[in-house]
Amino acid sequence: MPTQTIYIAGHSGLVGSAFLSQLKQQTPAPTLLTKSHRELDLTDQNAVSHFFNHHDINSVILCAARVGGIHANSHCPAEFIYQNLMIECNVIHQAFKAGIKKLLFIASSCSYPKDAPQPIAESSLLTGTLEPTSEPFSVAKIAGIKLCESYNRQYGTDYRTLLPANLYGPRDNFDPKYSHVIPALIHKFHQAKINQTPSVEIWGSGKPHREFLYINDMVEASLYIMGLDQDTYQANTQPMQSHLNIGSNEDISIGKLAELVKSTTGYKGIITFDTSKPDGPMRKALDSSTLQALGWQSKTSFTQGLKQTYQWYLNNQ
Repeated sequence: MPTQTIYIAGHSGLVGSAFLSQLKQQTPAPTLLTKSHRELDLTDQNAVSHFFNHHDINSVILCAARVGGIHANSHCPAEFIYQNLMIECNVIHQAFKAGIKKLLFIASSCSYPKDAPQPIAESSLLTGTLEPTSEPFSVAKIAGIKLCESYNRQYGTDYRTLLPANLYGPRDNFDPKYSHVIPALIHKFHQAKINQTPSVEIWGSGKPHREFLYINDMVEASLYIMGLDQDTYQANTQPMQSHLNIGSNEDISIGKLAELVKSTTGYKGIITFDTSKPDGPMRKALDSSTLQALGWQSKTSFTQGLKQTYQWYLNNQ
């Protein structure tokens, strides 16, 4: 059997680098194709078209995205909707034009309505108003989901979409202005420990609950889903609801999370909460029962995942 060639769009980010690492360990290992942003701007339609026309690719993993936390989404809404829409449109359409039948799109749980019943089932998509702080990003991700569905329905492609819970792990973005909650807290508590700061302030009340998934578990689940035959995948989804959730089936309050990160980093001061800052939804957890029925569930405990993430931070930051 000839070696499969897989293009990983977004290979240098948290998600893409984890895909790259795990795929390299497969036997036999596929041929992995990557391009940096400098080599290939995915928002440039002509450049993406030229790329797909000049490479023999069997499958695409689309995890390239403009991402960030509440601060980044609030301050750069235009970039978040434009860049994500362009990346998705260009990669998905040009993959189709190049005759690539198999594609995996990594979307986001932000695509679900802010008041969706908890835990959120796949059927909740497009049933209500989105969370305002991330709406531009969410709209773009919904568009990507529907792009995949539409090409499947019209052309018979096998383009699958996964919506993971909040991801964390090695190679995350620890920049306090643009990071998500776990890397932001790790950076904040570590700096407070080094500088012997007496207290650490957390945005919001600490009461909202979030579900987190260790990045290696998420990639393992994704590769498991990619390996299912098309009939099995379609039998567990619907033509206009073809996405699947990936979660850990555990959620935790932001206050408890802060305490765990404090303990993991060894910080000895106190935690305060700035209730003038937004909380976002009071709970966001995913219903991953379909994925579990297909035979997969997460393996990494939250404590273990935090320790591994902090160790990577210490080694690389």
